[in-house]
Amino acid sequence: MEAHDTQDLRVHTTADQLRRLGPLSRGISLLPRQPARSILNGRHASRLRGRGLNFEELRDYLPGDDIRTIDWKVTARTGSPHVRVYTEERDRPALVIVDQRMTMFFGSVEYMKSVVAAEAAAIVAHRILAQGDRLGGLVLAPGRIAEHRPERRPRALDRLLNSIASANQMLSADLEDTAEPSLNTVLKQATQVAKTNFVVTVFSDFAGLDDTSEPLLRRLAQSNDLILFNVSDRSAQTLPPGLRLSISDGTSQAELDTSDPQVHARVQTALRDRLETLRHWSRRYGIPMVELGTDRAALAQMQVLFGLRGAGR
Repeated sequence: MEAHDTQDLRVHTTADQLRRLGPLSRGISLLPRQPARSILNGRHASRLRGRGLNFEELRDYLPGDDIRTIDWKVTARTGSPHVRVYTEERDRPALVIVDQRMTMFFGSVEYMKSVVAAEAAAIVAHRILAQGDRLGGLVLAPGRIAEHRPERRPRALDRLLNSIASANQMLSADLEDTAEPSLNTVLKQATQVAKTNFVVTVFSDFAGLDDTSEPLLRRLAQSNDLILFNVSDRSAQTLPPGLRLSISDGTSQAELDTSDPQVHARVQTALRDRLETLRHWSRRYGIPMVELGTDRAALAQMQVLFGLRGAGR
């Protein structure tokens, strides 16, 4: 899809813009060792597992071997000590989930939520490939989910960035009503792709979060490193009265008039409850949660959150 005429990168991003973020994002890492002030440091969230170990071979015990590697069953059967030899995995699969549904096409300060999510996801995708891991993704767009299986090739990054940019360019206030995939649909698809030892990152406003979401997030977190990037427009969390809003669940649409005090209160409560539910699950299951706003570019926010710049402010 062609870029919109405005070319305002705060409203719509492009594949070229997402590619330019690569060199600028050096220093941001999803590896277990994090800067002291990083939000992914173990003091702030559960530690990342890092790459796993592959069983290589059984061999005779040699002086200096770690006794913890002795296989006692084989030792008992053969009558001589044997150890199990492991090697660290050379790479690790990663799944970048990017929400570009119509609920993301909103921003009251500087950037649309959709742009912040797209750029933050692109930064993470660049870093995943740079650290030698396999990159895959799921991109939610109006009417479809684009799936990219993990690969450790530059073309995997190009395909994912093109897919994110294409989905972002589809978003428009004039977009005709179309059935959108739900958040739970993409989370369920993610559980089928990310079986074990993946890095799974989700960039979304988490609209549509419900009780069905909890077991899906828990399942992803149990056998993978799951990181949630919650993108919100903070001014929308204190919604002024007197607005007429169009809301949609992806299949139907309704109009809300927040000049009605009861309607206004219910909308405010729904917004707060969604965030508090997400934070509760984050604490309960040890899922790191990174909160991004629409007041600054994604790169500037992530540099601070990952402890690279301006952390003292």
